[in-house]
Amino acid sequence: MVTAARPRSAVPARTARSAPPRTGGERIVAAVRHLGPNWYASVMGTAIVATAGAGLPAGVPGLGTACRVLWALSAVMLAVLLAARALHWRHHRDQARAHLLDPAVAPFHGCLAMALLAVGGATLVVGADLIGTGPAVAVDTVLFTAGTVVGLAAAVGVPYLMVVRHRIEPGQASPVWLLPLVAPMVSAALGPLLAPHVPAGQPRATLLLGCVALFGLSLLAVLVMLPMVFARLVTRGPLPLALTPVLFLVLGPLGQSATAAGKFADVAPGAAPAYAHGFALFAVLYAVPVIGFALLWLTLSVALVVRALRHGMRFSMTWWAFTFPLGTCATGAEGLARHTGLTAFGALAVVLYALLVAAWSAAAAGTVRGLLGGRLLAAPR
Repeated sequence: MVTAARPRSAVPARTARSAPPRTGGERIVAAVRHLGPNWYASVMGTAIVATAGAGLPAGVPGLGTACRVLWALSAVMLAVLLAARALHWRHHRDQARAHLLDPAVAPFHGCLAMALLAVGGATLVVGADLIGTGPAVAVDTVLFTAGTVVGLAAAVGVPYLMVVRHRIEPGQASPVWLLPLVAPMVSAALGPLLAPHVPAGQPRATLLLGCVALFGLSLLAVLVMLPMVFARLVTRGPLPLALTPVLFLVLGPLGQSATAAGKFADVAPGAAPAYAHGFALFAVLYAVPVIGFALLWLTLSVALVVRALRHGMRFSMTWWAFTFPLGTCATGAEGLARHTGLTAFGALAVVLYALLVAAWSAAAAGTVRGLLGGRLLAAPR
């Protein structure tokens, strides 16, 4: 009779050698090794649900409370992610450098700036009801300043890496490339919220026109990049299934620029009275066609997402790309409703917000399931 040798794993525990169990801190350090900058998109998407909900032209019972809860959640998420990313940089610098040198990951470093800005803006718009106007202004000032500095660094640094370090082949253009470029536009849209809280005269006018400069910086950079993205779709076909949701990222600079135009008009009478009429005209004449194009791109993107779902697309962190861009379009429509008085734009804002809530719910549910199952923080295959 032939007997099989006893496997090594069957050796009694008292004689087997094993590594000492990890402490809680070691497990946390190990878990954040593959935590990339794309996770900040979840903070952006949560904060924009609160901000856009607060600006809806029609009141919805319970919406105010829900927005305050989501603002608080976004603030907690930001704090946790900042700490986790700090651990990532401290203990996994090789992986952090690899992210910077990966042309598919590096653009996501713009999400840090937008997360800071989104939570800061939501704090002033929504959180002031809970913590008071003074503390809300202080928090937003810090987050706006930090977010703007980080956003400008990403808007220059990531394209620099693309030129001198990344090796990008023709046809690899992706909507993800827009992320570092749109960060200054988020500053342009949220900076005017601070205008009433800075001294009148030179400081207030400087803040407003500085935001206009950020608006131009971002818009022109996006206009340079966007044709390459569309050309890639037309010449190479649909994106891979898992990346299909990033098509929604194109909505970000569109909706955010329309939002910024409306915010400029809101604060111009008190910041730059000589240009108030011009800003009021610009808020309508610019935002209407841009929102029109955004609706065209939204329809195209939805059609491609439906196609991807039929072909087997499953949840990934790219689903958070549905949220923040949709939220900017909702806030852009809210601005048009204020400045035109047309109920059509108010209705559009409500529809876009409903889509935003549905997208956030799907992305949040998938993220919670992925975290509980350990899949989202595992090493990529």
